[in-house]
Amino acid sequence: METSASPAAFAAQVQNVSKIYGSESNRIEALSNVTIGIDRGKFTAIMGPSGSGKSTLMHILAGLDTVSSGRVWLGGTDITDLDDTELTMLRRRRVGFVFQSYNLVPTLDVESNILLPFELDGRKPNVDERDRIFRLVQSLGLASRLRHRPHELSGGQQQRVAIARALATKPDLVLADEPTGNLDSRTGREVLSLLAAASADYGQTIAMVTHDPIAASYADRILFLADGAVTADRERSSAEEISTYMLGMERRA
Repeated sequence: METSASPAAFAAQVQNVSKIYGSESNRIEALSNVTIGIDRGKFTAIMGPSGSGKSTLMHILAGLDTVSSGRVWLGGTDITDLDDTELTMLRRRRVGFVFQSYNLVPTLDVESNILLPFELDGRKPNVDERDRIFRLVQSLGLASRLRHRPHELSGGQQQRVAIARALATKPDLVLADEPTGNLDSRTGREVLSLLAAASADYGQTIAMVTHDPIAASYADRILFLADGAVTADRERSSAEEISTYMLGMERRA
């Protein structure tokens, strides 16, 4: 995908990015000259078979991995050459994460887990942030669970806490890595609906890595990767349409 828009036009963008692991004798090109922009306020799914480069792309967008060549922006900030300390600060303040395994702190209650990004940043939420967090807690059905610890919650409730934590600071970008992978179908659909609502109702930018066509069908846009390259960029599609395209990718592989 080529884009002529300035980096600031997107929540995140990579331009001509390649990522190579290993040595010359054992060289793996995880990404090959990829250029994409993640649209602000939209829910984007990143799909592809195992080894397609989708997880590498997510890690690079989040500043969790570096590029072999090319440039990476978060909003209008070029993060390509930032050092580890600068990247840690940037992730803490401008990126939210939702993982398959929830990644909640078991010794903290729900409220403390939600407020953890502020704690790590050495500050307390201001009045507007507290109001937003209160509304998040209400909309996610967590108001009666604030004093519970993760082991006292169902998988779906734990993922709701993870979503609240990811959204609490109103980050530039929320990255969701297979967020329904540990959930049953009904709970998974509820979580996907919550992510879609965060984008549609609150303008939150979300990029979700998934292999599940049903999960991807909740997104406004689907990027397909294969062998480290973008093979298609589609608008909202049904699970059946996505499955058909994925099957075609496997047959062409």
